[in-house]
Amino acid sequence: MSLFPPAARLSLRRAAAAILLGACLTASLATARPPNILVIHTDDHRYSGIHALGGQPVHTPHLDRLVHDGFTFHRAYLMGSFSGATCIPSRNALLTGRHLFGMIQPGHRIPSDHITLGEAFRAAGYHAHIVGKWHQDTTSLARSFDSGATIMGLGAYLTDHYRMPLWDWDPTGRFPRDAAYLLEYDQAGNIRRRPLSADDPRGPIGTEATGPHSSEIFADSAIDFLRHPPDGKPWLMYLAFHAPHDPRQAPRRYREMYPDDQIPLPPSYLPQHPFDNGHIVLRDEQLAPWPRTPEIARQHLADYYAIITHLDAQIGRVIETLKTTGQWENTLVVVAGDSGLAVGNHGLLGKQNIYDEDGVHIPLIFTGGALGSRRGSSEAFCYNHDIFPTLCELAGIPIPASVQGLSLAGIIRGEQKAVRNHTYHAYLHYQRAYRSGDYKLIEYVRAPGDDRAVYGDAVRGSRVTQLFNFRKDPWETHDLSAFPEYAATIAAMRSEMRATAANLGDTGDRLNNYSFDFWDYVECPARPDTPQPSQ
Repeated sequence: MSLFPPAARLSLRRAAAAILLGACLTASLATARPPNILVIHTDDHRYSGIHALGGQPVHTPHLDRLVHDGFTFHRAYLMGSFSGATCIPSRNALLTGRHLFGMIQPGHRIPSDHITLGEAFRAAGYHAHIVGKWHQDTTSLARSFDSGATIMGLGAYLTDHYRMPLWDWDPTGRFPRDAAYLLEYDQAGNIRRRPLSADDPRGPIGTEATGPHSSEIFADSAIDFLRHPPDGKPWLMYLAFHAPHDPRQAPRRYREMYPDDQIPLPPSYLPQHPFDNGHIVLRDEQLAPWPRTPEIARQHLADYYAIITHLDAQIGRVIETLKTTGQWENTLVVVAGDSGLAVGNHGLLGKQNIYDEDGVHIPLIFTGGALGSRRGSSEAFCYNHDIFPTLCELAGIPIPASVQGLSLAGIIRGEQKAVRNHTYHAYLHYQRAYRSGDYKLIEYVRAPGDDRAVYGDAVRGSRVTQLFNFRKDPWETHDLSAFPEYAATIAAMRSEMRATAANLGDTGDRLNNYSFDFWDYVECPARPDTPQPSQ
């Protein structure tokens, strides 16, 4: 039986849904304890990075079990990013329930009137705890949680999973740089703490002989919290792993599970992207030379799968602790990635794009004993900023007015089929996408180059359009945009995309003070004395 709270605690706009559950609820539920909440957030973890979801040769037995025992959303997405570090706005979206155009760009600061997930649950009587990656401002961090451990993502990086700068909880919210520390092994093999030094070399030079892996550190901290939960209060823990973000380091025994020459390439593998997508050269894409030969792609995939399998083992340890401490039955668990990752798809390596697996498609699983017997999956469109209101509704606490996402609780309970009929995506001022029904339209405006001239406020240059049929082509390998029979589909989707952009606030007002805006470029009127944009 589901441990949802009584209808009296639900808002009026959800009361009708609560009545539908009346036959399943009993009087004993009126005294049921509020469910604990565990949010497991992974980094650069695409949907197909869980074997049970994408069928790829990545070994994820613990995550597969959560899929089997829970409720999965197969069409969960990141809306996009106005930063090459897409995890910044993605985490902002999960933590505030706000969409890409509803946050301060590029999303690294959460203003005080954007109520965070931790704040909402604290106001409802929960003890809120954080472990792992934050990647937002420290003021919002301090107001969101009662406690925390081994926090990262506050401005100091060594780009290394074995030498990760960490902070202990600071109730003042200062988290000064000189309070950062590293965990490493001493000569006897014991873990010791030492201050972060300005002389510490940057780069992925640590190994499993240097110190514990970040995933192990965060799992250990989460387990410690679960073994000593707060007395008399339900809890919310935000457990944010840095894996499988690069550098894709894993202990040797995990890497040896994936011999490079035995890694099959996914359907969308290409040695090089077929055109300039506007942001084709940046840090993530420079992690390997061009062209991405099959050997290079296999090596990066092997590294990716290895760190995911190691991450899966650490998540398994956390879930096992939930069960052995007797907390599983009253805990609602959410597993979500923060973005997709190309790793060779379409000739790309990073996530600075709006292809599905390469950039915006994420795993999203609701599970745990507090979910009751409800298992299954949904093809409904949703975003990561829908997680916040869904957790509120399932836990029976008010959804803050600042939240813009839509609750998926009705879908989980079998009362609704969908909460939206499309998705919209953006990357910087270069790329926009619109997904509706079986089709996805992507349009690109090219980065400044020799073929662009500026006439007053109008920007001219090349534009590329792609159209994919997802029912037939989920890896986005067959562009239909050049075929005349799809002209009407493209025209209709362009119109719908423009209307959606206006509703979201993506209105061509140069949100980030770029020299030009995507909509300036696409909507630019033709001049008879200049060449037409290429299609």
